[in-house]
Amino acid sequence: MNNFFKDISLSAVVAGLVATLVGFTSTVVIVFQAATSFGATPEMVASWLWALGLGMGICTAFPSLWWRVPVMVAWSTPGAAVLVAAGATGHFSMQQAVGAFMVASVATIVVGTTGWFETLAKRVPVGIANALLAGILARFCLQAFKSLESSLMLVVLMLLVYLFSKKLIARYAVPLTFAAGVGFAAINGDIAGQHIQWGLAAPVFVMPTFTIAAFLGLALPLWVVTMTSQNLPGVAVIRAFGYEKTQADQTTGVIPVSKVLALTGWVTLALAPFGAFALNLSAITAAICMGPQAHKHPGKRYTAAVVCGAIYIAIGLCGAAFVALLAAFPKDLVMAIAGLALLGTVATSLATALEEPKDREAIIVTFLVTLSGVVIASIGSAFWGVVAGGLALAIGRWKKPA
Repeated sequence: MNNFFKDISLSAVVAGLVATLVGFTSTVVIVFQAATSFGATPEMVASWLWALGLGMGICTAFPSLWWRVPVMVAWSTPGAAVLVAAGATGHFSMQQAVGAFMVASVATIVVGTTGWFETLAKRVPVGIANALLAGILARFCLQAFKSLESSLMLVVLMLLVYLFSKKLIARYAVPLTFAAGVGFAAINGDIAGQHIQWGLAAPVFVMPTFTIAAFLGLALPLWVVTMTSQNLPGVAVIRAFGYEKTQADQTTGVIPVSKVLALTGWVTLALAPFGAFALNLSAITAAICMGPQAHKHPGKRYTAAVVCGAIYIAIGLCGAAFVALLAAFPKDLVMAIAGLALLGTVATSLATALEEPKDREAIIVTFLVTLSGVVIASIGSAFWGVVAGGLALAIGRWKKPA
């Protein structure tokens, strides 16, 4: 613990805060929709936030502090979307949904304990993995500049502060940009925090029910989209920032992917009766806490993840009050700071991916399919980007028989 206080910095604290802002404010509405689609009461919705916040915090803060590497865990956003669609049919009760959460978590424990998923993820070429990461993150960068339409002065100010700070004092570019955005929004009266009511959330236990219909209609699609659209990009981020190297060549700590997957499965299993539907490796927030904007030394970036995890736990304990606090910031401010914080990572990922000239068409296919956001068979563009890029790579490297 003493090392943590020696390693932490202002940039790490701000990176952890920005990651929390992005992680919660961008997708919390989908979680609300998922809960209410199964007939959740307001108390149950608060319980879902309690369970998810606590689960993400435990899986993020403690492993990061223990292994001294930035382990980043989030809820499954595409998983929540699957739940919204399934709940809207009216065929499943809250009890069946909880049973499905538990079945999916057991499947995650199995692939984490056996190492099957990590072995499969390692077969994805480095160029494809970097293109995948760039495609995922570029959407946030595009949204940042899309915000120019509705918040021209705010985004222009943040962009100028970011560019000048990057030139003069690069280490604090993101904190200064965030401070400038908050200050501008406060002066304009755009921060709506007057309706926040503080209080601790109370967990609500739901007895699970296990049925074949819920297994096929809820558990299976929830697990598949979480593994393909969330955990696979999460591994790509870990690889891109060098936290997957072997002991022989490592310059940073190593994130034990299989152990983290197993941990997310166990924690989800324990918290599922209270509303934790799926926890997984993060991609977007991981890129924020694993990049140089968190700390110039890769070995000290774990402090940003610990800060993020601690805030997650606080959000979980206070439930809807903290969500209201995060929601008080203008949406355009959140989009702008996320996009600007990820600009360097997108540039580096694309540069690394395009190093090999003969693979560039496959890399661009991966990048564009991932960037498109296409959803086919309820599976997100991250998976289809890998499939399309892998196919293009195989054809490009295929040698015509003599």
